[in-house]
Amino acid sequence: MPAHETGLSIVGDRESGQDVRSANVTAVVTLANILKTSLGPQGLDKMVVDDIGDVTITNDGATIMQKLEIQHPAAKVLVELAQLQDREVGDGTTSVVIIAAELLKRANELVKSHIHPTNVIAGYRMAMKESVKFIQAKMGMKTTELGDNILAQVATTSLSSKFIGAENELFSKLVVDAIKSVRIQNVEGKIKYPVNQINVIKSHGKSSSESMLIENGYAIQMMRVAQGCPTHVSPAKIALLDFDVKKYTMRQAEILVQDPDELEKIRQKEMDITRDRLNAILKTGANVIVTSKGMDDMSVKYLVEAGCLGVRRVDKSDLKRIAKVTGARIQLTLADLDGGESFDEASLGHCDVVEEQRVGDNDFIFFKGAVESRASTLLLRGANEYLLEESERSVHDALMAVSKTAESQYIVPGGGAVETALSLHLEDFATTVDSKEQL
Repeated sequence: MPAHETGLSIVGDRESGQDVRSANVTAVVTLANILKTSLGPQGLDKMVVDDIGDVTITNDGATIMQKLEIQHPAAKVLVELAQLQDREVGDGTTSVVIIAAELLKRANELVKSHIHPTNVIAGYRMAMKESVKFIQAKMGMKTTELGDNILAQVATTSLSSKFIGAENELFSKLVVDAIKSVRIQNVEGKIKYPVNQINVIKSHGKSSSESMLIENGYAIQMMRVAQGCPTHVSPAKIALLDFDVKKYTMRQAEILVQDPDELEKIRQKEMDITRDRLNAILKTGANVIVTSKGMDDMSVKYLVEAGCLGVRRVDKSDLKRIAKVTGARIQLTLADLDGGESFDEASLGHCDVVEEQRVGDNDFIFFKGAVESRASTLLLRGANEYLLEESERSVHDALMAVSKTAESQYIVPGGGAVETALSLHLEDFATTVDSKEQL
């Protein structure tokens, strides 16, 4: 039976063709217009306030896009694009969005002039391949030929549009030093600069010009477990644990006790087991114990007596980085192959000094003078949380830009020179194409 006779109807509108294209382009261009003003050295910062009233002040394209709650599907694609750029390249998130929006806008004009969308896409693809070829052939220069200062210039360029651009010299130097400190050679013999080995910590107070790099070392925003622990240990032998350091308790055992004295003996034995476990670690000469889980008061008492510095509830990622820096092995358990419990001295990490220091309002544990330094820490200072968060984003962008430059060892001129040259080259190239893609 036909639908109109049954009274069935599918409610809703179906749009297709030019209306949808125009709507998509409008959405995308609107988004680009929001970001446009934050591009470049004269760009402005955006203040985004969310539902709860949290304020974010930022110049980073990806962050602004993330904070805007965007519903339109075409605009959402741009948000994904900015985030992908942030993950892969780390910098240039605003530029990506603006270029994409402009390409769409121009493509829409072409489609209105009765050129099929597939021709437009094919034309764009051709232009992209040609651009890449042209940049590699004519514009790229080896960083090795341009002297040491070139990485600092890359950092300066990345920071110039940011809030901390005012302290450009200091931050460029910090960024380049941080990247150089994590240089590693991977299995294939390629030189890599893993940005995630650089820990960026923030402490408010003082001015941003007091930010510093902790060379050959690492810092975490933690304090020692008890006031009785030493604040300064040198030379440090570090045990990294990934289990609870607490009083041993009998599990799943029902014990019938006739004599109350026996109960006391059981308690004493439990305490002895705890002491022996800690002694197994301390016996190897460990004077710093760092665990990702908890430590109870009883274990802390033994640490204080042994003059050992304990740190608890350290983030897993920090634990892994400390292991890389100090050459320690993270222990998941004390159990050994014979069924007993022991701690191998080879698992200890070493560094010159481990100390607790106050920076601003927070306590930090510093690991300095490490053996295998393949990680480093940037300590950022600033007047308030908003500025610190923005500094962190800006520094991350610069770190990524410098590490990618150092890995690829290629560099092109800045200040729009590449774009201008490409535009001229593509205009000439278009005349050599005889199909509709030329437009």
